[in-house]
Amino acid sequence: MDVLPCGHAANAADFRGCAHLVVERPPDHYGWFTGVGLEYDRLCGECAKLDEPRSCLAVVCLGCADRVDEYSELLGWIGRPEVRHHDTAARGVWTTADCAVEPVNDRCVAALPGGWLVLTGAGLVEVDRDGARFVAPVSVTASPTEDDPHDPPRLALHTSPDGRHAAVVTDFGRYGVVLDLVTGDPVLSLDRGDYHYRQTCFPLVFPTPGVVVTATDWNRLDAFDPASGRLLTGRETSWSGEGPAPEHYLDYFHGALLADPSGRRVLDDGWVWSPFGMPVVLDVAAWLGGDAYATEHGMDLSARDCWDLPVAWVDDHTVALQPIGRYDRPPLAGVEVYDVLRGRRVGAFAGPVGRMWGHDGLLYVGTPAGLEIWAPEEGARTGVVEGFTPNAHNPRTGRFAELAGGRLRTWTPATP
Repeated sequence: MDVLPCGHAANAADFRGCAHLVVERPPDHYGWFTGVGLEYDRLCGECAKLDEPRSCLAVVCLGCADRVDEYSELLGWIGRPEVRHHDTAARGVWTTADCAVEPVNDRCVAALPGGWLVLTGAGLVEVDRDGARFVAPVSVTASPTEDDPHDPPRLALHTSPDGRHAAVVTDFGRYGVVLDLVTGDPVLSLDRGDYHYRQTCFPLVFPTPGVVVTATDWNRLDAFDPASGRLLTGRETSWSGEGPAPEHYLDYFHGALLADPSGRRVLDDGWVWSPFGMPVVLDVAAWLGGDAYATEHGMDLSARDCWDLPVAWVDDHTVALQPIGRYDRPPLAGVEVYDVLRGRRVGAFAGPVGRMWGHDGLLYVGTPAGLEIWAPEEGARTGVVEGFTPNAHNPRTGRFAELAGGRLRTWTPATP
């Protein structure tokens, strides 16, 4: 075995480093992208300032690399990672219709089996290519105001897979309401409590027809039958704070909820102190099937410096998260891919930034220039629907909707 430039006869690491990192306690360092995927070399702060730092880099052994990982903090990035574009023409079916309905914001359009539901200043309106129909007025209790310009409360709209029910909630707020879209009546008032609700989108999802899952406290989810308002998940989760915490006590702040295509699992984009973002996968099917504390014992995917950023289900077993990063290193624009059955990261690639949806194994990312299409298995962009900026997606049909400027445009990707 040859002696490496670091002075050790050992196997080589998968990165190069400067000589100042080849010590027992390496100083903090910067990552310098090589231009191949997400690969990067390591440079100390002094070497990173040089006009041509490449000359400082040498192959290091696995032992030296382990010491860098253990003792040296990544301070930032130099250069850019490789962003792969394998673009071809984006094929799909278009529809266009005049539509004067104006949503309250871009989170206030949601899919129905035969069209779209829109929350307007006057209430809920159903729209499709044939026109618009007023459904019902909506009243949501206003959350107490705070002198905090970060993430002001905003209304958001959710619909059930069968189109029977809808929920209007206040993201970064406390209250919401579930309505029956046949009668137009409110059927369930929502309140997630007053503890740190300003930190996340309102936790609510309709995983399957006839079930709505929502936060009823900062650290508790419950499922209800929206037709009757009946609680489906009664259990004891409280703790006074004295003595040992109960077995099923959950020290976790629930965030935005997103169901997988089958409705079996839900991704919870919540957080924990100190604070860290911690996306968790919940087995809702097991919960509703009798495992009363399934949502208190979800699967943690990672600990990150952020939450409330774009996430999507690629398929029933795969989740995509933006950005690339974890709690102890600077984030990087791109996507991490997780296998939720094994609870581990299985891929990452640079590039995607923007609101994100998944369908049939692909990721769709909304950008100012248009709707980008990304293939996670390739780690590459494969197309762009230019000039199309949708504000809603139907996960069952794949159809996207853009409602803006008095016009409703939809695009359905062609089946591969």
